[in-house]
Amino acid sequence: MNEDLKVNVSGLPRDYLDAGAAGNVSAAVSSQVPGVEPEPELVVNPWDIVLCTSGTLISCENAIVVLIIFHNPSLRAPMFLLIGSLALADLLAGIGLIINFVFAYLLQSEATKLVTIGLIVASFSASVCSLLAITVDRYLSLYYALTYHSERTVTFTYVMLIMLWGTSVCLGLLPVLGWNCLQDESTCSVVRPLTKNNAAILSISFLFMFALMLQLYIQICKIVMRHAHQIALQHHFLATSHYVTTRKGVSTLAIILGTFAACWMPFTLYSLIADYTYPSIYTYATLLPATYNSIINPVIYAFRNQEIQKALCLICCGCIPSSLSQRAPSPSDV
Repeated sequence: MNEDLKVNVSGLPRDYLDAGAAGNVSAAVSSQVPGVEPEPELVVNPWDIVLCTSGTLISCENAIVVLIIFHNPSLRAPMFLLIGSLALADLLAGIGLIINFVFAYLLQSEATKLVTIGLIVASFSASVCSLLAITVDRYLSLYYALTYHSERTVTFTYVMLIMLWGTSVCLGLLPVLGWNCLQDESTCSVVRPLTKNNAAILSISFLFMFALMLQLYIQICKIVMRHAHQIALQHHFLATSHYVTTRKGVSTLAIILGTFAACWMPFTLYSLIADYTYPSIYTYATLLPATYNSIINPVIYAFRNQEIQKALCLICCGCIPSSLSQRAPSPSDV
């Protein structure tokens, strides 16, 4: 009687328990027979596949921009150096996403995690800093229009590049040098193995740079509107023509800044308020739009540029369309 009570404590039917017992016996017997153990099934997270696909697209797109600028000696002006820096940073970010996928499922170790997250942090930091440097360069080209094309501008550009890449590399080295949460899970952020303090510093730095970019673009809008108004007066344009031209320039600046904010702001704010205890789906859902910014950057900053369009046409078809050679720059190209 006592034995029956012990068996039925689980609440499962008798025949289910008997079948389970039989299965246990057969498993015990089979464990004593030499054989090959089945390999564990590899389960791939669909979000990781999407991130890897995004990284592949980022790498291919930005590799084209890097090759165009590298193989064209005429594209050595400060603006093209900064666009090349942005493309190189996004290219490394795409490679980092691909490597992260490969290491996560084929070569799992703490060392690979640290190296991968360091590469991703450094490359995305360089991408955001390059966007800020491009904004500064555009502001200087308008505010100091007469002295912009001078040796001083080239020197200042190289100084900006050294500073932004040096800062980005230092941020990427922090997890590798020990500022990680591998030894203490409670300090992890939404992106393991980054600590919450590390993620907070990155997020606050992004908000600071976004505020600086916003201020610079407001000043750029004022300069563009003033220049367009002066040109309209000199050439006796109609008021409607001046309004349309100015509106195009302001709309372009709004698209640039709005796209940047829409891509990065969700993940930035989420990193500030969340930690490792939050569901990972929220991290993926906010991180994925941030990677899209590296897909959009070549379209906004490189492929819209007239000189890069000419170089791309020369590579693809060996000629320059007349529409490009005869086109004059406008405020919408800012």
